Amino acid sequence: MRVITGLAKGRRLQSPVGNDVRPTTDVVKEAVFSIIQFSVEGSRFLDAFAGSGQMGIEALSRGAEKAYFIDSSRRSMNIIKNNIKLCNFESSAETVTADTLSYLSRTTEKFDIIFLDPPYQTGLLQAALEKVPELLSEKGIVICEHPKEEELPETVGKLTLGKKYRYGKIVISAYIKV
Repeated sequence: MRVITGLAKGRRLQSPVGNDVRPTTDVVKEAVFSIIQFSVEGSRFLDAFAGSGQMGIEALSRGAEKAYFIDSSRRSMNIIKNNIKLCNFESSAETVTADTLSYLSRTTEKFDIIFLDPPYQTGLLQAALEKVPELLSEKGIVICEHPKEEELPETVGKLTLGKKYRYGKIVISAYIKV
C-alpha cells in the first residue's frame, strides 16, 4: 500500500494485519481520487473508519488543508499515527480514537469530503450516512465504498446519490448535497 501522488508520492504505508481491516485497493483508491480530484485541494477531509489512514493521507498528499482520521481501534490508530508521521503530515492531521458513529453524532466540524468505508454488511454504512448530511459543507461530497450487493438509498437527508462506480466486487457511491 502506497501513496499514489502528491507530496508523499511513493511512500509505503503500514496496514493493520488481520481480518479486522480491509484496506482500499490502489485501483479503487485511484478511482475515488479521480472522482473528487477537483475538490481535494484546500479541503477538509474526513477519513471515517480510517483503518490505516491511507485515504486521508492520500488527500493530504494531494493538497487537502486538513484530514481527520476516526477509528475505534487503538491498534489501527497507532498505525495511522505512524503513517502520518512517515509522510510528515502531523500539522495537518487530527486523529480521534472513538466509535465513528458517536463521533459523527457529537462533532461540530464541517467537512468538504467525507469518506465512509466501514466493515461490510454491518449496517454501519447506512447508520453513518444518516449522520453526515449536517456535517457536509455546501459543495461537499460523500464517498462510500461498499460491496456490490449492498444497495444504498437514492437520498439521505439533504444528500442525493450522484453516481455509482463499479470496480469488480466493490462499488463507489458518491453523494452530493442538494
